[in-house]
Amino acid sequence: MSALFWFIARFGSCQRYFRAAALTALVLGLGVHPPAYAGEVPVAVAANFTATAQEIAASFQKQTGHNAILSFGSSGQLYAQIAQGAPFDILLSADAARPAQAERDGLAVAGSRFTYAIGKLVLWSANPGLVDNQGAVLKQGSFSHIAIANPDAAPYGAAALQTLKALGVHEQIAPKIVMGASITQAYQFTASGNAELGFVALAQLTDKSAGSRWIVPENLYAPILQDAVLLTQGANNEAAKAFLDFLKSPQATAIITAQGYGAPSEK
Repeated sequence: MSALFWFIARFGSCQRYFRAAALTALVLGLGVHPPAYAGEVPVAVAANFTATAQEIAASFQKQTGHNAILSFGSSGQLYAQIAQGAPFDILLSADAARPAQAERDGLAVAGSRFTYAIGKLVLWSANPGLVDNQGAVLKQGSFSHIAIANPDAAPYGAAALQTLKALGVHEQIAPKIVMGASITQAYQFTASGNAELGFVALAQLTDKSAGSRWIVPENLYAPILQDAVLLTQGANNEAAKAFLDFLKSPQATAIITAQGYGAPSEK
């Protein structure tokens, strides 16, 4: 009996061996090379980049096997959380200032910062006839509320204020401003009609044809250079480094530009 058990055990092991060998040969024959280790990378993502980051993360996981765990908020909120020890490995900010500050404060790996996208500001209304293609509605003032993101926390909010001042209408419009905590909330105020119009990111409108819009000329506000940086917590996380490498790839750049952002080469 012991010999029989030995034979079954050996035969079973052989079966498992041959199945594993066959599967390996099939995978290699198809040119599929799974990662040696599938890791996780927690990423703090500026709210304007929500949909784009989700698409990039899905492509990243498909290609590498690594899982990017995304958390969204205004750049200011995210930076405050990071400064207080929040467990993020990467910051995808909506500006260049906060990643640079993270490097100076020792919260990020020096030299890891780069621009991954260039934001574009849009004046938008859910009302098809309200916003003209020159933004003249701002000077006419024929509205009760206009939504912007908090300029202290969100670069798109800062760009909105710069635009109003450049057009000479800030003092006139200031009493009508409804401020969102992030660009996502500014969009929600506008989409719901609680504000007749608002300054949002072009990326938030790429799949929407309804309403009316004016793409704000880029000479009216400082360039919205959106920078990424590897945080010190992720310094030894190979999945985090892989994500940043993927973010620079032609595949990710194609997703970014298709979502309404300028490519880093446009700086």
